[in-house]
Amino acid sequence: MRVACGNVPLPPVTASGYNFAVDPLTPVRALDRLQRRHGALGFPVGVLKKFSDDHAVNLAALMAWYGFFALFPLMLVLVTVLGYVLRDNPAAYRDVVDSAVAQFPVIGPDLRNNVLGGSGVALAIGVVGAIWAGLGITLAGQRAMDQVWDVPHRLRRNFLTARLRGLLILVVLGLLNVAVTTAVGLLVGGLGGTLLTVGGFVVSALLDVVLFWAVFRFYTSSSIPTRDLWLGIALAAVGWAVLQTLGGVYVSRVRHVHQTYGFFAIVIGLLSWLYLGAQMLLYAAEANVVRARRLWPRSLFDPATAADVRALRAVAKVEERREGERVEVTFESRD
Repeated sequence: MRVACGNVPLPPVTASGYNFAVDPLTPVRALDRLQRRHGALGFPVGVLKKFSDDHAVNLAALMAWYGFFALFPLMLVLVTVLGYVLRDNPAAYRDVVDSAVAQFPVIGPDLRNNVLGGSGVALAIGVVGAIWAGLGITLAGQRAMDQVWDVPHRLRRNFLTARLRGLLILVVLGLLNVAVTTAVGLLVGGLGGTLLTVGGFVVSALLDVVLFWAVFRFYTSSSIPTRDLWLGIALAAVGWAVLQTLGGVYVSRVRHVHQTYGFFAIVIGLLSWLYLGAQMLLYAAEANVVRARRLWPRSLFDPATAADVRALRAVAKVEERREGERVEVTFESRD
């Protein structure tokens, strides 16, 4: 029995006895109503919902895991190739390594202090290791982009074409990395002048855009037009610059930990950095999808929006695995 005191109104109660007046989710419900009305809030919420729908945290973890094994062989090849390219200019080689290669957190200082030069044996070992380990990250990246864009399994690249595509990605991104590293190292390094240094950072930013254009274009299904990728390319380029800065700060703060715990600190630091990088890349990719398919506003509570219906239908159709198989989704109306 519920008793009112004086003229104080009683809070509304449902048939189940739930008191909505003390609903702890009231602020979240208010935010939901607000973001449905305003695109500036609805778009990032749509990106977060799409990231959750795709279980992109697991995709990022997989990319970071393969990236951990691929990074050092790829960097080994990069440093060794630079040793050949700049064989006759050791000062420029040091500038490139100090200003560009050494920016990679945790392993960068080791590469800077233990450069390999133009060793043919090192190059051969590095190429074999880079191909073996690099295919892992290229395959993980292709699977992640297919999942983000809701590409049905029946339309994805098969065992052979995925690996051939992976080799192409390794070659293209490897050459781009050599070009970017050399250009940035020469400009930001010892060629002199404040103006030239500023110009080096500008060129670095532009080259990062080119690099991420290649990443998004080669990892993403060819059925997705390039015009739908530009937002993610810009976001990834900015995010990469921020991530490099944060990585440098992290390394400077925990340098004593590295000396104390050795390889344990290397593994934790590098894996964390790669995981953040993979998440950044996938958030940028999700932004592409949300913008291209107008998947906002999304709902945090019932009722579902039209964008919810489109997104959930696309997620379900990912499970189409054979030619001729079709997955259809229906939604019951709740009056």
